[in-house]
Amino acid sequence: MPSCDVRGVEIAFETHGDQKNGDPIVLVMGLGSSLVYWADELIGDLVGRGYFVICPDNRDVGLSKKFEEKGMPDIGAIMAARAAGEPAEGPYHVDDMADDIIGVLDHLTIDSAHIWGVSMGGMIVQSAAARHPDRVKTLISHMSSSGDPDLTPASPEVMATLLSAPEADDRETVLNYQLKTRNVFGSPAYPFGDERIRDYCGRAYDRCYYPEGTARQMAAVVASGSRVDQLKSITVPTLVIHGNDDPLVPVDGGIDTAKHVPGAKLELIDGYGHDLPLQLLPRFAQMVDEFIRAA
Repeated sequence: MPSCDVRGVEIAFETHGDQKNGDPIVLVMGLGSSLVYWADELIGDLVGRGYFVICPDNRDVGLSKKFEEKGMPDIGAIMAARAAGEPAEGPYHVDDMADDIIGVLDHLTIDSAHIWGVSMGGMIVQSAAARHPDRVKTLISHMSSSGDPDLTPASPEVMATLLSAPEADDRETVLNYQLKTRNVFGSPAYPFGDERIRDYCGRAYDRCYYPEGTARQMAAVVASGSRVDQLKSITVPTLVIHGNDDPLVPVDGGIDTAKHVPGAKLELIDGYGHDLPLQLLPRFAQMVDEFIRAA
């Protein structure tokens, strides 16, 4: 597994396709999710369309650097500070995670790339486009949000699930827990399938099970606050994709993101929740490819 040092942070990544001739696109995963959650079918589709696909592990997940020295964050205290309009200090910030992505491009000697992020990954690529416009060809923010605190929150059931934990750390217990949680925020019209969920979660567990990193990533998102001002500064062509039936990051988040990015294109999908179901992967690839070619 290749990796690179980004300002002292080791970031693991995979590449697919022809770097010399392919159009580079970086795929950035969401909260607590390593690169294994990018479906082989989607990656293969993109490579077949002429892209050089780069999939990094975000810091604190997968095989990238773990910030053990930061300890376990007090997410409740961070949320309370934000709700009171006070500054909140996280273990790191979304901006730092965005700079990690640019560091991977530096390592690969790639001047600029398309960047596609899902959920927390969408927040990361938003920040990357705002902070490094010369390094970003196009921005795809997928099932993500602007971070505006006035937006519709996740449903109580989803929040309770998100803030829960498995009863033990053994593989079977963790997989059963993740099967339950992922079905809570899945797509009602496009069932992911229990066997497929267990396969992805099992591969992620075997690669590196590290729930402490997920907690720190969540703390970083909460502490980073709203990105509305950043979004208003984005100058690169932007596509926002969101599901009308997303219970984790309600569709308001996607609509608000597109509203603040000048000239952003918004694609909303009925029956789509908060995942990457097999049935929609060809549609996503086609949608992104057509957007990039038009841009």
